[in-house]
Amino acid sequence: MKKGVLRLGAHMSIAGGFEKAVERGLQTGCQTMQIFSKSSNQWDASPITDEQAALFRSVVEKSGIGPVFSHTAYLINVGSPEKIVAERSKKALLVEVQRADQLGLASVVLHPGSHKETGEEECLKRIAKAVAWVVDQTPASKVKVLYEIAAGQGACVGHSFENLRDLLKLTDRPSRVGICLDTCHMFAAGYDIRTPAAYEKTMADFDRIVGLKKIEAIHLNDSKKELGCRVDRHEHIGKGCIGLEAFRCLLNDKRLNHLPMVLETPKEEECLEDIENLKLLRGLVKA
Repeated sequence: MKKGVLRLGAHMSIAGGFEKAVERGLQTGCQTMQIFSKSSNQWDASPITDEQAALFRSVVEKSGIGPVFSHTAYLINVGSPEKIVAERSKKALLVEVQRADQLGLASVVLHPGSHKETGEEECLKRIAKAVAWVVDQTPASKVKVLYEIAAGQGACVGHSFENLRDLLKLTDRPSRVGICLDTCHMFAAGYDIRTPAAYEKTMADFDRIVGLKKIEAIHLNDSKKELGCRVDRHEHIGKGCIGLEAFRCLLNDKRLNHLPMVLETPKEEECLEDIENLKLLRGLVKA
């Protein structure tokens, strides 16, 4: 994707069929989009037929929406110290990547996982080993696995820039792994972005520790809770503790504004709320 081509979108439901997500995206004004390729709260999924995949690919191409990527199910914890959970999670992640490949998606976003009070270092190794295995099982695929920065709740890892750096290094599959930034998670983890000065410091730290070029996608969410709270609670843009200035900085950052940026804000009336949030975000972009 060309530098400076800003593409904003939202997470869209696949209820009624994969192609329905694209219809909702068009209705909302999405230029990019995230989906779940299966239920977010179940292990199993019905296979995707060739017909379903072909229809989705065709509808996406005609829509002009892109890139489209997916988020893995929340049950997956490839960092678990419990062998049964870790093995089931690893196989579930493989299925997520295979489904993304069928649908022609660019990447899958993964919550790194939780060490369940057994320590971060070994957890990071378990995560990286599992993701490397998934990549090696899909050598012909171009789908990337994106480690999403965590808010730091409980025993979850991935909440620090150092964690993200270590995950990329330990996985050692540079062409198939990357990072997904989430503004709410980053803020909750203690990284301030509320003012231009704070934003620049945080991004400079990220670039020094991880590398801005490792970012492949961004989630745009305000936070219901304060800086460093380590609580993952998304809020509508400008209505939380982060505020509008952070999003103004991000949307006008030439180092990052070519990346797909999607909303994961609360939804009651899906399209209406997304439309309002996207309108507000586009109003922050300098001509």
